[in-house]
Amino acid sequence: MACLARLKDDIKFLEGLFPAKKHERFQIITASVDEVCCRFFTKGADKSVIIHANVTETYPQSAPIWFSESDDAIVSSCIEKLSEMGDTNNNICKQIRILVSDLCQQFSLPQPDELTAIDNYLTEKNESMAVDSSDDEEEDTVEDDFHYKMEEDDRTDKQSDELNGIDTENLLTLERLKQSQRQDYLKGTTTGSVQASDRLLKELREIYRSDNYKQGIYDIELVNDSLYDWNIRLFKVDPDSPLFTDMAAYKQKEGHDHILLNFTFKESFPFEPPFVRIVRPIISGGYVLGGGAICMELLTKHGWSGAYSLESVVLQIAATLVKGKARIQFTDSKQIQYTLARAQQSFKSLVQVHEKSGWFTPPKEDG
Repeated sequence: MACLARLKDDIKFLEGLFPAKKHERFQIITASVDEVCCRFFTKGADKSVIIHANVTETYPQSAPIWFSESDDAIVSSCIEKLSEMGDTNNNICKQIRILVSDLCQQFSLPQPDELTAIDNYLTEKNESMAVDSSDDEEEDTVEDDFHYKMEEDDRTDKQSDELNGIDTENLLTLERLKQSQRQDYLKGTTTGSVQASDRLLKELREIYRSDNYKQGIYDIELVNDSLYDWNIRLFKVDPDSPLFTDMAAYKQKEGHDHILLNFTFKESFPFEPPFVRIVRPIISGGYVLGGGAICMELLTKHGWSGAYSLESVVLQIAATLVKGKARIQFTDSKQIQYTLARAQQSFKSLVQVHEKSGWFTPPKEDG
């Protein structure tokens, strides 16, 4: 488990170098073999941003996934740069060194002396690893599989907590998907990207644990068992809304008790939003466009944040439908159907319009 030991050493080193509540420029708030949470001070102690890094299932073959809730363009640019680094820069220490250096440069701040300490640490570690690898070549055969074996080691307790509250059927689904992802990775036939697959698995796990999911507000089906194509069935909306009444009538007249949404993801997720459309029923109002696309800034590159959870997106869509006074159209619902092509075209046109004119903000009395 050389890589796991190295990851632990790296995290311990970083925590000592940038202690929480002590370093004036950059702090490691919390850190584990799964996730690192940092704080960068942009303008003194009163102005800072929180930045997260998820250590993926295939680290160090792939870099951690970085994201922040900050809307600052500089922060977003520096984070995006990390995803474009070559394989030789996947190490968490290198990533943090690059991140801190870029942030300081962009905000016109002095570079912390600790960056030199990172350089010295990496040099010493790499030299040590070179000696160790010459003494024990067998460890090389374990490298490709190390992250999955980590699950049987130090991650056992943490994963037990993460899986707590998930029913047996969904646990089997998660395990099947993880095994499929593992096999694809080892064969070199990974669908999408490692970063996107890892984040989508995490999102799915959180959905299976969520109270909203368990209470039947919505459920999820992976289309053809693909992590990149989700059908979401929305069963419940605000009971005081006309849409709620329409859904009851929809069940009685057509036998469907939900609004069917489709989420498709690119390999650039979570840095880009999913494409979301309504499959059925036909809806007027509710900011629903021709073809079933939804007029929401959150679903555009401009409005999206990698910090958004997919459950929060589902709930926001439900709220937007109600706020926009959505109504189900029964008259021509069997003759008119939404299509993916129409949804994509209408959404593309919408984005082009709003890029020129901006996004409309409803009056406060509209909610």
